[in-house]
Amino acid sequence: MSGHSKWSQIKRKKGVQDAKRGKIFSKLIREITVAARLGGGDQEGNPRLRAAIAAAKAENMPKENIERAIKKGTGELGEGAAFEDLIYEGYGPGGVAVLIEAMTDNKNRTTADMRHIFSRCNGNLGEAGCVSWMFHKKGYIVIEKDGVDEDSLMEVVLEAGAEDIEEGEKEYEVITTPQDFEAVKWAVEQAGIEYLLAEVTMHPQSTVNLDGRNAEQMLRLMEMLEDHDDVQKVYANFDIPESVMEQLSE
Repeated sequence: MSGHSKWSQIKRKKGVQDAKRGKIFSKLIREITVAARLGGGDQEGNPRLRAAIAAAKAENMPKENIERAIKKGTGELGEGAAFEDLIYEGYGPGGVAVLIEAMTDNKNRTTADMRHIFSRCNGNLGEAGCVSWMFHKKGYIVIEKDGVDEDSLMEVVLEAGAEDIEEGEKEYEVITTPQDFEAVKWAVEQAGIEYLLAEVTMHPQSTVNLDGRNAEQMLRLMEMLEDHDDVQKVYANFDIPESVMEQLSE
């Protein structure tokens, strides 16, 4: 399993997201607002807004917060700050590829912050295009092995349009195209199969194995990047054994 997805699961298990719910809400509201500004307030005709609303609902954001963010984006509540989407690319400890989606109203400030965070964690901010070629946009659903028979899972997801199933230490990882993600997710839910994680993400072509000091610094880099107000998503191609990751993230 790619490192950022495993890191997401560890955070959920430890309640890190609950502890930072205010920050998560702030980032989701920003994404909803920008999506509505760029593509309109009708989610049926605005895929980016539809995805942002789904992410907000997954975090149990109140309906009124979502509606207010949409109205702010469409100008019904007046003009807000002008945010722009940015992509940052760089290398973490051990040569790990790191891809960052950010949204900012001050590009110079955010770029300086990204460079500082990378340098503190034995990494470096790279040029545009240096690592993005290592990732492909994919739908990604993670299911515990104990919860389903492999043959049954394969029948459900492949019939719904999944591209592949990868077997990890304790989980099955269902890979889809972004277009087929919702259909496959719906099929999994209709079959009564519980999943640990379901998202459209940037899936790495290969992973870098880390341990020891490099693993510790990589998790610190992930946490610092995700904690930054302007960062929306962080993707990385590290692989750290789950037992080591849990120990380091305690």
